[in-house]
Amino acid sequence: MNTKRIVLKDRENPDSEQLKEPAKILREGGLVAFPTETVYGLGANALNEEAAKKIYEAKGRPSDNPLIAHIADFDDLLPLVTEVPEAGKKLMEAFWPGPLTLIFPKSSLVPYGTTGGLDTVAVRMPADPAASALIRLAGVPIAAPSANTSGRPSPTTADHVWQDMNGKIQMIVDGGAVGIGVESTIIDVSGVEPMILRPGAVTQEMASAVLGKEICLDPAIISGPLKADVRPKAPGMKYKHYAPKADLTLVEGNTEAVVSAINKMTEEKLEAGYRVGVICTDETSDLYPGGIIRSIGSRLKEESVAHNLYAVLREFDDLDADYIFSESFSRSHLGQAIMNRLTKAAGYHIIKV
Repeated sequence: MNTKRIVLKDRENPDSEQLKEPAKILREGGLVAFPTETVYGLGANALNEEAAKKIYEAKGRPSDNPLIAHIADFDDLLPLVTEVPEAGKKLMEAFWPGPLTLIFPKSSLVPYGTTGGLDTVAVRMPADPAASALIRLAGVPIAAPSANTSGRPSPTTADHVWQDMNGKIQMIVDGGAVGIGVESTIIDVSGVEPMILRPGAVTQEMASAVLGKEICLDPAIISGPLKADVRPKAPGMKYKHYAPKADLTLVEGNTEAVVSAINKMTEEKLEAGYRVGVICTDETSDLYPGGIIRSIGSRLKEESVAHNLYAVLREFDDLDADYIFSESFSRSHLGQAIMNRLTKAAGYHIIKV
């Protein structure tokens, strides 16, 4: 398959003429990668079960891992669900369009091939102008997980998508780098109490403020991945995600102890002849004398860390790193999402010092 790549002239004010071809591909059951404000998505018609299967095939994604249906307008939600609980209404009003996915009881219109066999459907209304315009032109909700090979770091540029999807999909819509850099927050509002299934830019603190009470995290976020016989309720809950090719270890503790431990482990691996990467921050980058040093951003600006996370992990793949040692981050606010992604990328391998 030849993958066509089109470069948007103006992502903030997308030209509908440029988007007619990818919209037609999506409407007719094909695959198109496109930018959102979070990461690049791999889109297909969410109401077409055969199209959804193509997503799983292109990504190498397990078929019980549910997809998120993306919509462009509030009215697009009602045909997809049987109920919009009060918590869902409040969160929609506060954060849509934006980086928030909500899980509702699904209607019969949504095939089980899209929901991973579940009776619920995950829905998001992206804020990115190009994504909104494309979905609106397609005229159907678009199922769109991240546009990468399953398990790899998610793509934040069209080049990342090209690395993983060239020859597997019909088209890539190139809108440049994304803004946020980590996937949307997922909140399940289909049960008695809302629950965060995946942290993101809409933080636990932000959602709790809107609902007027603290919203809980799903235990899988804290304790680790789901067991093999459990069907995941949202993307990223069961399988290894976001992982570089190298062996990644997170080091957690006070700054002095973390730097010391990383330097010691780096020296040992370098002496053994391995290529070693170090993920640090602007504040600590001068404290590491050996290895391939990459600052992921500033601790004073968590959004810079989120924005750079996947690009840094992919760069270490390009540099053929054998081992990566990474500093850890706060587990509150946006740091919760950053640590969720890093922890999964490391296969829950964390050293506390």
